[in-house]
Amino acid sequence: MSKIRSIQQKTHNRFLNYYELEAVRRDGGVFPYYVASRAKDVSRLKAVTHENQPDGVILYGVYGEAKDRVVLIRQYRYPLGDYAYEFPAGLVEEGEDMTAAGIREMREETGLTFTPVEAGSYSRPFFTTIGMTDESCGTVFGYCSGLPTSIHEEASEDIQVILADREEARRILREENVAIMCAYMLMHFIASTGDPLAFIKE
Repeated sequence: MSKIRSIQQKTHNRFLNYYELEAVRRDGGVFPYYVASRAKDVSRLKAVTHENQPDGVILYGVYGEAKDRVVLIRQYRYPLGDYAYEFPAGLVEEGEDMTAAGIREMREETGLTFTPVEAGSYSRPFFTTIGMTDESCGTVFGYCSGLPTSIHEEASEDIQVILADREEARRILREENVAIMCAYMLMHFIASTGDPLAFIKE
């Protein structure tokens, strides 16, 4: 049976750290396995706690009276050296719940007012890229109002707010760099009719 024999923390950074696991294969062989994590120390790794507390939140915001646009951001991402399309997102601060984090992050990244809707299990945290990180994110669904602005952005952020209709969403999926979680949700948006959040209420 596969298992972890020991864990060593290799970095001590504020937002992301690097860990080396002494991993045991199912045939008994031992090898090093490397993991990036939001955890500040070994005791908070999900491999240790086995608790799926959300590290971050992703925001599926529907915009407009006709509920026919979705709020996206086009953000410069250093690992790509280029811009990518994403849903607004951010880290959940210690002691903060996902809904509060969603309202805060939407305002910080887009300037829009975000009114979340209760989504039950659709909002529970899911893992992102489990081959290299234990990060998990929950999705907060809701409606946005107001006018986009970048005045709340941090100096390290380079964000353009996009209010995309279904035609623009199709173009983005065909032509642009897109985060995979955003891509799946855009596919849902394109396939929906009427209010894209209607499935939550069914």
